[in-house]
Amino acid sequence: MKDELVAKIGKREAVVGVVGLGYVGLPLLLEFAKGGFRCVGFDIDPAKPAALVAGRSYIRHIASESVASAFVGADPKRATATTDFSRVRECDAVLICVPTPLTHHREPDLTFIENTARSIAPHMRAGQLVILESTTYPGTTEEVMVPILEAGSGLRAGEGFLAAFSPEREDPNNRDFRTATIPKVVGGMTPDSLDAAVALYGSVICKTVPVSSCRAAEATKLMENIFRSVNIALVNELKLVFGRMGVDIWEVVDAARTKPFGFMPFYPGPGLGGHCIPIDPFYLTWKAKEYGIATRFIELAGEINSAMPDHVIQQAIVALSDRGRAMRGARVLLVGLAYKKNVDDTRESPSLALWRKLLERGARVDYYDPFCPVVPRTREYPELADIRSRTWEEAISGGYDAALVSTAHDSVDHDAIARSCGLTVDTRHACKPGPNVVPA
Repeated sequence: MKDELVAKIGKREAVVGVVGLGYVGLPLLLEFAKGGFRCVGFDIDPAKPAALVAGRSYIRHIASESVASAFVGADPKRATATTDFSRVRECDAVLICVPTPLTHHREPDLTFIENTARSIAPHMRAGQLVILESTTYPGTTEEVMVPILEAGSGLRAGEGFLAAFSPEREDPNNRDFRTATIPKVVGGMTPDSLDAAVALYGSVICKTVPVSSCRAAEATKLMENIFRSVNIALVNELKLVFGRMGVDIWEVVDAARTKPFGFMPFYPGPGLGGHCIPIDPFYLTWKAKEYGIATRFIELAGEINSAMPDHVIQQAIVALSDRGRAMRGARVLLVGLAYKKNVDDTRESPSLALWRKLLERGARVDYYDPFCPVVPRTREYPELADIRSRTWEEAISGGYDAALVSTAHDSVDHDAIARSCGLTVDTRHACKPGPNVVPA
């Protein structure tokens, strides 16, 4: 089974299926298409396959030209996209790249993984390789995904099909690294599963990093993101301490980063954003309880980072009060909606939390973000859905009592915004120092 699949991969005869065509799945599919594989993309949102087969990208940093080169034309190996999961039968390898959010109780929500497994299982055939890429706790591949696939397909993992885990490492709009140039960690349920997965990724990715098991691969991704979460929490806490002392945290970090060893710079902000860092630590803390372990260090980091939006709002309230203005009734411009600069990705963005907190305190809030012209629908913030960004002319009209810089895109002139407002609360060190600019 493994040898036949590896041979097909080597000849570029294997068909690669990718389930979930978002910020992780679409770049991955495009790399395999570029590498000479016929690809089939699957998504439950019909708008995505429709856009792709028409040659249109719906992700800002992925050019429509790249989509068109993969999906449009007479090449018999051209990619296609569909909502029809029966086409899983065509695929030799199926890569699952679906969300893994948290429930309202901050516990892992594996609904997307479970539903995906149920959708593809009836259409599986012997000899396929199924790889989970979604970030999750150690044990998910073997304890959650594989049993569903076995029950729905009648095949046994390791005998009828191969199963592996390879964590996504996508960083939207990273100009130094893209999917093909980021080493790929791979763990398999069996040695044959590992060999097949390494052969598949090794055909389009610069380097594969085999580990001993799916659990080790799952744990690797959690460690990477918890490392960032803990260090961001540290610098956020230092910002509060140094701020009371009259010391600029940004100056301190920039000075410390000149040390050529033993230090890695992290920067403060209004909270954590993105699909990984605000969520992944909770996957491990939840799973650790099964083993009687309290992850106090990780949970403390989560508490600090989760408290940052409240700190920012309090800073804004005090700054407005010092200028004789109450927050209630104030017109506030929220600058930046995406979770980080230069992307259109709003997943878990702290800007949304700040927006709700401003509304709760009676402020009248608009936002400006040239990367995010409309607020997408989310489970957490349904009241903000479909609100449109102000234009640049409206943003600098001078009609706002305060601006709150939450995300600092390189293309935005934040000093112009600061000049147009009586107060700018700056969480990203985006504005030049001035009497009306308050770091937060």
